[in-house]
Amino acid sequence: MRKAWRIWGWACLLTLGFASLAVAQVQFGVSANDQGVNSFYLSIGDYYHVPQQQVQVCVQRRIPDEEIPVAFFIAQRANVSPQAVIDFRLTGQPWLQVALHFGLQPDVFYVPVNTRVSGPPYGNAYGYWRNKKLKRGKFRWSDEDVVNFVNLRFMSEHYGYTPEQVIKLRSGGKRFREINDEFRGKKNRGHNEGDQGGDGDHGQGHNKHKNKKWNDDQGRGNDQNGDMNQDSDHGHGRGHGRDKGDDGDQHGRGRGNDDN
Repeated sequence: MRKAWRIWGWACLLTLGFASLAVAQVQFGVSANDQGVNSFYLSIGDYYHVPQQQVQVCVQRRIPDEEIPVAFFIAQRANVSPQAVIDFRLTGQPWLQVALHFGLQPDVFYVPVNTRVSGPPYGNAYGYWRNKKLKRGKFRWSDEDVVNFVNLRFMSEHYGYTPEQVIKLRSGGKRFREINDEFRGKKNRGHNEGDQGGDGDHGQGHNKHKNKKWNDDQGRGNDQNGDMNQDSDHGHGRGHGRDKGDDGDQHGRGRGNDDN
């Protein structure tokens, strides 16, 4: 009998040990792994100032990795909860329609550049903006366009690179996860070198945008760090926090609601 109790006790200890190890591995994968997909998740949380739990909710709800920034972008610009944005997206709506639903204009996705851009994946959109200035609100943003432009802004502002530098990498075939890994690696190497100038590759300075918190945007709202699992009805306001001075206005804001 005593032997049976000893065996049972060891079994309990082993079970608890394996459970603790599994939890530690999960936590390590989300918070400490600085490579690949997890690195991308960490960067999303850093840039949009949201906890990793919110990022993981997007993953669990099967939002593709490179579309997760779009959900947070729309939520912050429209001053609604990320949960509301995700709920509406998962009804089968394209990202343009999601933006319009929450009161945003199509040119909210536009990122200004200082050079002529041609060729995929950005050439079509920039060509339209260049040649159709009076009808910018009529441009039909595809999901691919939205993802490319939101991540362009994300990578550029978060790491301090120019949009043109990000466009060059993306046009060369790199996915945004790969671009993030490249930029994050250079940033980390620069930090390791202390105040001796870092790698200096892009000449922008890692700290240039370090504390930039959408200073050209309004509408981040108080719910941006709220619980992702709140009732989606919280989110169905109509863009009450939009900034009338963001990038789109500087390039001739169109009124695209008639696209619907």
